[in-house]
Amino acid sequence: MSKPLQKPTILRVETVARSRLFNVETVDLEFSNGVRRVYERMRPSTREAVMIVPIIDESLVLIREYAVGTESYELGFSKGLIDPGETVFEAANRELKEEVGFGAHQLTFLKKLTMAPSYFSSKMNIVVAENLYPESLQGDEPEPLPKVHWPLKDMMALLDDPDFNEARNVSALFLVREWLRAQGRL
Repeated sequence: MSKPLQKPTILRVETVARSRLFNVETVDLEFSNGVRRVYERMRPSTREAVMIVPIIDESLVLIREYAVGTESYELGFSKGLIDPGETVFEAANRELKEEVGFGAHQLTFLKKLTMAPSYFSSKMNIVVAENLYPESLQGDEPEPLPKVHWPLKDMMALLDDPDFNEARNVSALFLVREWLRAQGRL
């Protein structure tokens, strides 16, 4: 068993760039061996997000949403920030209603993921939604989000779809597949 690593000492943190959405910081660090480095990161946030994998009629329900970073429409699961005071399940049900037009009687937490932890502190909670019922809430999307029903029996074929390539969606797909296998549903 290896000895636990000692975290570097943070010597200084400075904001070097700001936008409406992002604050970029430099972080001066000193490692336990005396080596110093300057890293850049997005300013840490305590707000987490949720990604919902809805299952209805032996199908996954995905949405197509415009992603300005890649300037393309991406196929994926609905997701959004958890509002202050909301639980993961409350946020999942709200986002599901806003983006997919369903609520869920049954929500199951699978895993909390990080994305590019060298630069971001963001955390995404993956939740499965089942026993769905029609209910819509007004969301903040600028256009309606087309829904795509994908058969569970062919779920891994999503990996061949050129619009399904965002890493958190791919991770959620594998997590759901293993969860369904453990239940004897696949």
